[in-house]
Amino acid sequence: MAVTKWIVDPAHSEVQFKIKHLVISTITGSFNNFEGGATADMNNFEDAEIHFSLDVSSIDTNVEMRDAHLRSADFFDAEQFPHITFQSNYFHKVKGDNYKLSGLLTLKGITKPIELDAEYGGAEKDADGNIRIGFEVEGRLSRQEFGLNYMQLTDSGGLVIGEDVKLIANIQLVKQQ
Repeated sequence: MAVTKWIVDPAHSEVQFKIKHLVISTITGSFNNFEGGATADMNNFEDAEIHFSLDVSSIDTNVEMRDAHLRSADFFDAEQFPHITFQSNYFHKVKGDNYKLSGLLTLKGITKPIELDAEYGGAEKDADGNIRIGFEVEGRLSRQEFGLNYMQLTDSGGLVIGEDVKLIANIQLVKQQ
């Protein structure tokens, strides 16, 4: 097996999240600074080792006041916990271009297992001759399981923000020489 190392190209990747607001609409945000990579068999990504790290202070919901609140101790506590990390346990093909990615997510100092769906987008050479591959990764997590316990209620008694967070990442990896 020829082992190949890959790194995330942040200029051609994005990491987003979605959460319900007032249970009637969805707020979308992103993390603008991140890094990661993978080690895999060149001809087969099955059983690849995958790692990822997000810079919490790079959170962006297009509303600076909300972003500052999300960086505070009420939510992510970016000063004390500057990164969200993921380390894979397994990466297995389900069918066709669809995979299951399982690993440990560490958020706000709490590490828990998470399973994500990954769809392989293909491989291509860029203009400089670098081999690139793409994946779209999706999953859900319970924010309270990771210590994001902000529980403000509306006048009618509902939560201002939802419990479940949807994760969406479009990742482009570049083969290392």
